[in-house]
Amino acid sequence: MQLEAYLKERKQQKEILLMTHIVLGYPSFDTNREVIKQMVDNGVDCIELQIPFSEPMADGPVILKANQDSISGGTTIKECLEFGAEMVRTYSIPFLYMTYFNIVFKYGEVEFISKAADSGIAGLIIPDLPPEEGDNFAEKARAQNVAPILIYAPTTSDQRMQELDKYGAGFIYCTARKGVTGKQSEFGADFFAYLARCRQATTKPLAVGFGIQSRNDVQEITGKADMAVVGSRTITLVDQEGSDKVGPFIRELLGN
Repeated sequence: MQLEAYLKERKQQKEILLMTHIVLGYPSFDTNREVIKQMVDNGVDCIELQIPFSEPMADGPVILKANQDSISGGTTIKECLEFGAEMVRTYSIPFLYMTYFNIVFKYGEVEFISKAADSGIAGLIIPDLPPEEGDNFAEKARAQNVAPILIYAPTTSDQRMQELDKYGAGFIYCTARKGVTGKQSEFGADFFAYLARCRQATTKPLAVGFGIQSRNDVQEITGKADMAVVGSRTITLVDQEGSDKVGPFIRELLGN
């Protein structure tokens, strides 16, 4: 599946797209299955599957705890890759793997990309891997039709944005603020100026994450970004109220 083409076609039908995030094996793979079904049935456009890592440096306390609990429960990379393949077979929307480079390095870069490609995974998000490092990781992923997703932050210069754009594929992940996931973001003049810089640097779709928690947040970026990304809020919802609350939450986010 060509991720960028899919997103651009999907965007013609919707004001804004939605990508959600789950941590594999947390609280269990069975719960992951229930949550993903709720997400897909209620209009999510693609899903980020996080392979847990012991030191997820881009993640805040909610996702950090989910990573640690998943690992403590015995989740393996093999199980995660098998689960990703199962989801691709089950649903028609794109699935992406998100993890940290230590996982990829220990598994083997070529082997990891090939496994993702063979499973039909549409993209990879490795937030601690600058494109200049690794063994031509982005190039190898693109060669197997797996989109390496690059990340812009408010501190990224215009020149660096353009450089990252050359390596990436699928879409650009724009962090709504400095720091880690989970904390509520504020959308003001500085944020929208930053998004305008992002738009000038690439023709790829823009996804905005880090602190998207409500329908109001999604509305704030509608018309300025192509996709909202929700992660910590969904995990907290499942923890506190159960997986059956995910469907209504997704409908609320999308205004359905």
